[in-house]
Amino acid sequence: MKKVLTPNHGLIAKTRCVSSKTNLKTEDDQGTAFPEQMTHIKYASKGLEKFPQKYKQVPLTLFIKKSKTLVMLDEISEKFTVTFPKSEDTLTVDIGPEDFAKLKNMLEKDKRDSSPAHNPESITECIWQEMKTDNNKLMQYYFRLSKIRLTGLVVLTAMAGYAMAPAAFDPIGFTMVTLGTGLTSASANAINQFFEVPFDSQMNRTKNRVLVRGYLSPLHAVTFAAVSGSVGLVVLALGANPLTAALGAFNLGLYTLVYTPMKRHTILNTWVGSVVGAVPPLMGWAACTGSLDPGAWIMAAIMFCWQFPHFNALSWNLRPDYSRAGYRMMSVVDPNLCKRVALRHTVGITGLCFLAPVAGLTTPLFPVMSLPLNLYFTYLGWKFYQQGDSSSSRSLFRFSLLHIPLLILLMIVNKPSRKNDSKDSGKESVTVVQSELT
Repeated sequence: MKKVLTPNHGLIAKTRCVSSKTNLKTEDDQGTAFPEQMTHIKYASKGLEKFPQKYKQVPLTLFIKKSKTLVMLDEISEKFTVTFPKSEDTLTVDIGPEDFAKLKNMLEKDKRDSSPAHNPESITECIWQEMKTDNNKLMQYYFRLSKIRLTGLVVLTAMAGYAMAPAAFDPIGFTMVTLGTGLTSASANAINQFFEVPFDSQMNRTKNRVLVRGYLSPLHAVTFAAVSGSVGLVVLALGANPLTAALGAFNLGLYTLVYTPMKRHTILNTWVGSVVGAVPPLMGWAACTGSLDPGAWIMAAIMFCWQFPHFNALSWNLRPDYSRAGYRMMSVVDPNLCKRVALRHTVGITGLCFLAPVAGLTTPLFPVMSLPLNLYFTYLGWKFYQQGDSSSSRSLFRFSLLHIPLLILLMIVNKPSRKNDSKDSGKESVTVVQSELT
């Protein structure tokens, strides 16, 4: 059956169309059967429907019942026919001379705008240009290449590991592990950006990074990564101990050679990335004591769990970016799993805080003092799990940035005192002196 659909010379035409098979109704038909079923014609060129760049030649979208039919028009005309495979109905659309003229002008304008002759900027972008680095902004570029905020978080957790270790505080050792960890993290982030330039250029979040914009050459970035990584590992080895340097080298390789390529192949990259985030407290602890005690592993486990609500909430609102760039993120591949994993690990942090006194990391008061903080974190994880929208994910992400510094502060406040150890060591030194005198 064939019906004719005629808009009323508007940029949005709302009519009813029907056939004996679909129980839809045209404007010309009389009756009240299914009056709520509307067919909308929308002109994509006016921004009412957002199509990808390559579909600029598609001017119309038909909404029939709850289904959407894209009308592909290579050559526009005042009338065209649409066939619906499921119902075998045929709909003829007459857009009228006035709207036809508007539509034709819009399409011709799109063609002119996309032509290099009418867009000189597109020509200059394609011409080879010498890459020049602004030396006045070189330090700023290095900070951006290092992802300075992420590096700052890594350094903070390494400092926390050093501060919580059951040994005397050495300012020089503390400074060395801070500097070495920062340089190693900067190297890892620079290598990561070097590998991901083609993909960063496709994401709104990363399209302005220094390598994508050409502020630094790839060779410059790799040289910076090699120097900072080498110096960082040497500082860790000589300023702290070989165990700390080994942990730093392990984390550098895990982030650049395993996590970075995994992002395009499997959602397991998030678990690997969480291991990377758990290592810095171990580095700080090892730099202070030269070993890894149970308390160090509790701190690492807390940081491991914290990565999931933090990153899953961040990636939730970046799903279009990650999908466009081809990244296999949990939020893109399995959104429900993304929400469940975030919630589970907020609960896991609370449980680990109760284990901290058992491992000798903190006093028994720490789980009690941290409970309100962890419960609110879990509440936000629950809201994200239930709602799964931009608001809940943003709230969870923002609070995660506040949660970990506050939790570290509570750990330091509730660090067990080592007075007995210092007294015992003092007695031993006195007895040694006395024995030497006798």
